Amino acid sequence: MQAGFYLVPFIFFIISFVFSMLGMGGGQLYIPILYWLGMDFKSQAIPLGLLLNFCVQISAFTTYSRAKLVRFRIAIPFGLMMVVCAPLGAMVNFGLPTKPIIFLFAIFTLFAAILVLSGWKPHKGNWSRKEELIVSITVGAFLGFLVGLIGRGGGSFIVPTLLMIGLDPKNAAATSSLIASSSSTTGFIAHLFKAKLDFWITLSTVIGVLLGSQIGSRLMATKLKSKAIKKIFGLVLILVAFLLLKDVFLK
Repeated sequence: MQAGFYLVPFIFFIISFVFSMLGMGGGQLYIPILYWLGMDFKSQAIPLGLLLNFCVQISAFTTYSRAKLVRFRIAIPFGLMMVVCAPLGAMVNFGLPTKPIIFLFAIFTLFAAILVLSGWKPHKGNWSRKEELIVSITVGAFLGFLVGLIGRGGGSFIVPTLLMIGLDPKNAAATSSLIASSSSTTGFIAHLFKAKLDFWITLSTVIGVLLGSQIGSRLMATKLKSKAIKKIFGLVLILVAFLLLKDVFLK
């Protein structure tokens, strides 16, 4: 294990603590951090990042489900479409060189940051069950393909979509935890066949994110005021996006 990896479980503990409160797994940060530390992007960073993303989401989901914050009627069709479409994106991933994938990762990370920092307000109209179902299926299919293509859990796009449907922030974050956990599972399985993971790095980082997500999700379910955290989150994503773009254009 390289020297820099000894700090990774603690760093990922902090990331999972914050991201679990926002209904996101943190794959936006795990994957580039692992890549910068020397892991191969497609065979190591993406599979491990998706695995950690899943661990955070499923851990947070257990907390939110007990608190009755998850909207299952929206989450189930949304998640199913992501599961179906993620392998298609993964197949395209294996047919592409690394730099275009990193570029797409950076662009979508930057887009997520802009949404967080823009002050955008959720749609407050009344959606029928049919309209919720159509939106869930359509957006779920698109985001599922995206998840497989660029190796991320999709939480940064799922949450804004759920807010637009009309969910309040706590319900949106909680519902996203179920949707993104299902998509991360499929994305990880699709990349597993070409994965080359180190056992000790995998074990230590999984433990770190499980602890962080349990603490963060329990705090969110009871006491969270997320405005300040979202601002920090948006600024961090902008930094990640520009560092990834640097890797694409300056190497």
